[in-house]
Amino acid sequence: MKTNSEIKQELLKRCESFIDKRLVNVQHNIAEVQESLTSETKSSAGDKHETGRAMLQLEREKFGAQLAEIDQVQQALTKINIKKQSETICLGSTVITDVSNYFIAISAGEIELDGTKYYAIAPNTPIGLLLLSKQAGDVVKFRNQAFKILDVF
Repeated sequence: MKTNSEIKQELLKRCESFIDKRLVNVQHNIAEVQESLTSETKSSAGDKHETGRAMLQLEREKFGAQLAEIDQVQQALTKINIKKQSETICLGSTVITDVSNYFIAISAGEIELDGTKYYAIAPNTPIGLLLLSKQAGDVVKFRNQAFKILDVF
């Protein structure tokens, strides 16, 4: 059985891994677009060429925006102090409820640890906003469902 501190550490590690995988994926896509742009320049001319280049430029801009978002998420992760103990839910809190469990960090989806499911959520998501500044014993209503906060660590 892991301690609360070990659970938080593992959840943070999984969030970091999630964002690292996204970063590698986006970098790979940018490299592919760059390669396509280079080969597009060499192989064709005329209107079709211009349209193809414009489409590739749009793709590159889209991936650039994704890179910026990943950078912001990485910055948010660095602000999480898992050693901080707080009875009030804040960034870095692990929240145990009678319905599901949450890790307030980034939106990284479901994480399973030792058979227990946690949902990594950003504090600015609808459920994250509801949970912030609540404490164990509080009841939260979300999407016509009420659930009780059992523990915060």
